[in-house]
Amino acid sequence: MQLINSIVSWFNIKRLYQIGLFKQYPFNVQQETLFKLIQKAKDTEWGLKYEYDKIQTVEDFQRSVPLQTYEEIKPFVNRLRNGESNILWPGEIKWFAKSSGTTSDKSKFIPVTKEALEDCHFRGGKDIMAIYTEHNPNTKIYSGKGLTLGGSHKINNFSNQSYYGDLSAILIENLPWWVDIIRTPKSEIALWDIWEEKLEKITETTVKENVTNIAGVPSWNLVLIKHILQQTGKNNLLEVWPNLELFTHGGVNFGPYKEQFKRIIPSESMNYMEAYNASEGFFAIQDDPAIESMLLMLDYGIFYEFIPMDEYNNDNPTAITIEKVIPGKNYAIVISTNSGLWRYIIGDTVVFTSTFPHRIKISGRTRHFINAFGEEVIIENAEKALQIACEKTQSGIRDYTAGPVFMGEKTNGAHEWLIEFENEPKDLEYFTTLLDNALCSLNSDYEAKRYHNITLRLPIVRVMKRGTFLTWMKENGKLGGQNKVPRLSNDRQFLEQILATQERI
Repeated sequence: MQLINSIVSWFNIKRLYQIGLFKQYPFNVQQETLFKLIQKAKDTEWGLKYEYDKIQTVEDFQRSVPLQTYEEIKPFVNRLRNGESNILWPGEIKWFAKSSGTTSDKSKFIPVTKEALEDCHFRGGKDIMAIYTEHNPNTKIYSGKGLTLGGSHKINNFSNQSYYGDLSAILIENLPWWVDIIRTPKSEIALWDIWEEKLEKITETTVKENVTNIAGVPSWNLVLIKHILQQTGKNNLLEVWPNLELFTHGGVNFGPYKEQFKRIIPSESMNYMEAYNASEGFFAIQDDPAIESMLLMLDYGIFYEFIPMDEYNNDNPTAITIEKVIPGKNYAIVISTNSGLWRYIIGDTVVFTSTFPHRIKISGRTRHFINAFGEEVIIENAEKALQIACEKTQSGIRDYTAGPVFMGEKTNGAHEWLIEFENEPKDLEYFTTLLDNALCSLNSDYEAKRYHNITLRLPIVRVMKRGTFLTWMKENGKLGGQNKVPRLSNDRQFLEQILATQERI
């Protein structure tokens, strides 16, 4: 084992040196990244349209190319999915990562190029192991296998020339053949479409393996772990995998799940490592276990800009580069990538906890949202779903807020809705079902998490007394035209406060 660790460490030396360089010279590395992207794409339809051959500075690029949302790039993406090439990026693009949609779409499809796979997503996975090994030189992680819970992929409805699926499924589909030697389950099981069958197959296969590390979204992994414990009759996961030492997590806030993982994996030697990986790119890795923030990875073929959130709703918000960011300030992320996304606003917000090195924490979304289980329900989804439920039950709403009910030892998660009705529905159960069905129709990620109640069960709708929200706002100094009840929240702070207010009135 010591020999394996020495060999791995030797291979990691060069990469750790490169990481050290962008820690020390972040803007230089980012400038180099941008001009490599521009040079690569200058002869594409997009590059010709925005005269990439004339761009000499970062400021030229910002003046030439407008900020983009998904609605604005969607026509180009549709053409790519139809088999056209050389539009946003040179050559054909075969793969599209499906994620939750926008105001007008249930799903959006993010192009994933060969360069993005190799230089961004796969490099991120390698860097996780390089950084982990640096901090844990005596690790036994390479003596066993890694378990990654993947999604599924399908041929899209546009053309047999292109494919779509969860990002995790796309990564598994494109991994080199030899990776199956060091990971479990095998690709054909990891990509299984039917979740219940997949759960059984993963359990049947992996309990026989020496699993030393797991990776994925905490909520989905809890479902798998609880199933494994139930099927094996074991009390904790170390009785199944005694050499388990690392869980790499991302996708949702780990805080609400941490205590459950500590009970299920009762070991002081267990390590937890956060990564920030999205359909649009691999962005950051927790590079120091003592610091609860992540290092922004600046040499993955992604050029970053940041819009201060206090300017975000301006007509022409200012987007700044890495050299101008200030710790403690909330920013919306803008990216230009080796998948052909140009000045693309991804919808996430971050706060820098430090510069040199540039470390971040995910602070939320540019709009109100719930993403406690990977469902990414945005305010537009909520408003539309409530409208549908009210219309069909002839009810009306005065005020509302919603947030997560986190998974318990024996219960799945849920969304809890506190609603003060103008006129109540005659059948609250029917209203709840309509709300749930509407959210499924509007948001593919929510629909996936609701599948057979595996991660999310039916929403909990609580009818609030008249005046509850007004009393809460008054007690919190929020009366006035500029203040609104927070509609969606990723934690239970507002829910608990408003429930407590109702108890007093």
